[in-house]
Amino acid sequence: MSTTDLPFRATTGEACAWLTQQTGTPWTLAHLLGHGLTPYVWLDYDAAMPALFGDANGGYAAPVFFEGDVARLLAGSDDVLITMTKDAYKIAVHLPPPGLRYPLEALRFQKKDLEKLAGKLKHEASGAVQKTPTPAAESQYGIGKAEVLEAFGRIVRMDLDKALDEAIGIFGDDGARVKASARKSKRNAVWNPVTLALGLHDVYRAPLGALKRTFKTHGFLQAWEGDWEQSLALLGK
Repeated sequence: MSTTDLPFRATTGEACAWLTQQTGTPWTLAHLLGHGLTPYVWLDYDAAMPALFGDANGGYAAPVFFEGDVARLLAGSDDVLITMTKDAYKIAVHLPPPGLRYPLEALRFQKKDLEKLAGKLKHEASGAVQKTPTPAAESQYGIGKAEVLEAFGRIVRMDLDKALDEAIGIFGDDGARVKASARKSKRNAVWNPVTLALGLHDVYRAPLGALKRTFKTHGFLQAWEGDWEQSLALLGK
């Protein structure tokens, strides 16, 4: 299967077959997830959850990235349970309990993600592993309020929910909040997790050990883990 034959959104079988061809080693769903690939599930429009779809009245591809949902798949679940995802505007949202269930066959992997992983593995196999952490491609954007609370809410002794809404100091545009992200609505506000974590440590004495752990245990922070570690190295922490 050539790159051109790889679908824009590949099934698990197609993704594994293509990576097997590229690397010469067998692949499974667990391997895909273990390498940090994010699966997606197509959500058809549901009038019971209009806020989730916004203008996407035909539906959209929702990512399965929440730590608990991914762990369930890694454990060998025979179906997909989505309890947290991103809405059509890419803002993280918790779904009403008990969440949404889909068959494993509904999982899809993005072609660009598969190509990026294959390139990385080939690069590492050649012995030319990059020594300096690569800045996260998404660092120009950020994570939504729900993700911030999920990642940092238990670490700080304060009302983080209220602080994010007030957007003062490290929580505002002069701090960790991505400038202009809340211009149209507070609901669209996003924060750079690296800048926010450093601010929580310096200003609110958030334990550095707990902050380090949260970057390793939450899938949605994976894109920023390199930036986080590089920032700590520069600061000598």
